[in-house]
Amino acid sequence: MSEPVMPGRTDGLITLGAADALWVDLTVGSAVPTASGAFTCSPARAWVGYVLLGGHAVATVRASGGQWSVPEAEVRRAASELNAVGMDRRDLVRVGPFRGAPRQECDEETPLRWRRRITGELQEPGCPERAARRETGRPYHLAGIDWRQVLVERTRDRTQRTWWLPRAVVRLLDTAEHAEAQWLQAARARQAGAAAAEPPSPRQSRDADGRQTKNPEDLTPSLRPYNEELKGRLYSVLSRKPGTSRKVAEWACAVCRTAPAAVLDHCHEHGYVRAPVCQSCNTQERPDHLYSNDIRVASHYTRLFHTDTDGWLRHWHRCPGCRARTTLPLPHLAAWTAHIACRSLRPTHRAPRGRKPCGVLRVSWTGSQNAPRSCLLTVAVDCCPSGEHRVLAQVPYREAAERFRVWLAETAPAVAAAAGPDRLDDLPAQFRPVIADTDGEGLALF
Repeated sequence: MSEPVMPGRTDGLITLGAADALWVDLTVGSAVPTASGAFTCSPARAWVGYVLLGGHAVATVRASGGQWSVPEAEVRRAASELNAVGMDRRDLVRVGPFRGAPRQECDEETPLRWRRRITGELQEPGCPERAARRETGRPYHLAGIDWRQVLVERTRDRTQRTWWLPRAVVRLLDTAEHAEAQWLQAARARQAGAAAAEPPSPRQSRDADGRQTKNPEDLTPSLRPYNEELKGRLYSVLSRKPGTSRKVAEWACAVCRTAPAAVLDHCHEHGYVRAPVCQSCNTQERPDHLYSNDIRVASHYTRLFHTDTDGWLRHWHRCPGCRARTTLPLPHLAAWTAHIACRSLRPTHRAPRGRKPCGVLRVSWTGSQNAPRSCLLTVAVDCCPSGEHRVLAQVPYREAAERFRVWLAETAPAVAAAAGPDRLDDLPAQFRPVIADTDGEGLALF
């Protein structure tokens, strides 16, 4: 049976307007609501080379006459996979806002940024009432999904509003962001290959008299090394003192020891200052939060737990609380558990050069370090190439902390030797409590 001829089709390509209509027609029975402006309404940007549909980055091409088009087969494939997604509207995940939660940080910055878009738009004056009316020009879809139809608003104490989405939609949007990051990474690789043939720009330039002058970036002022001057100090106290930022800039970064320090890195669990560090090192060690209790185990953890392990562990244990417990703050411990302790559980897939680890590692936790008996870490794989989303392990907090102690003694014995409850001689006189176990069996650390 021959396929009906679609208006706007040429050599397997269809115009963006035809793609909008086809997307809605193919997904009319989907459990996930879709939008009619998936290709032509913000935040879709066909001119950058792709449009997100569910978990796919569909390539766009400029057809004859300068009109943007997309492959019809790709639209149909994306619609078919979206139709296969089941959704339980009662299985909700909070998407914002998070008070006091760490800001989302990603190795791969993607234009989608769906969490920021949703939270930012709903916090604008007049939302979500204005969002419900879908004013002209306002974006009302993300990756072709009409998220407002399934958004749930909850109000606690008649003051604080929170917003929730079904877990299936959250997974789809996470997959879309991952697909976009992969697309951008491939595009950058292509650009780097094209630029490799061009000669690099010189580091030196000539002035009006023809003399060579150094690049201003090379004229770095002399910085003094950090020698534990802020050891045992509380960040809440130092951050309120006038002139602190100016004094911090006088130190060299305590981690890389080359760049000027810009911020005071501190432990969010115990409040103690670790050391002044540069922006690059501060971003490098910051957990890649997706939500307040969910982080992506990104590629930068290879540096933290493999190549520069000793230096980073020594830096983290500048916090007296972490040093006394011989562990790490909960987000870092969760990342270590996924990246090191559960590494053997992560499946692999065939690749052109051997095998490639499956998907993207994520770790979440229930409870907190303040009640370690009830805290549980869940390590999972998302964005698996074969379409799987599997839980690799569930590790109790105490077990994760004990595994870390053993690994620390083997990996960085000098750091382990300086840690533990019997190494508290240099703690401040008023030591901040570390962990209060509130399960009724005493206030032991573990």
